[in-house]
Amino acid sequence: MSAPLIRRPTEHAAIRAACRSARPTPSVPALMAALLDAHERRDREGVTLAAHRVVRAAAPSEVGEA
Repeated sequence: MSAPLIRRPTEHAAIRAACRSARPTPSVPALMAALLDAHERRDREGVTLAAHRVVRAAAPSEVGEA
């Protein structure tokens, strides 16, 4: 028998606050460094994630981030 799910009253407030808060985008040079690091480590998922972040940071209005 599993224990019942008990939600804490602050859980929903914390999630709502995180959704409303602005998250600063890392700089393009920092993201490029992460991309190069992932490439050197042969981390395909890391390369994909870093490459997408670079594109979004470099041209936010072209990918729906405006």
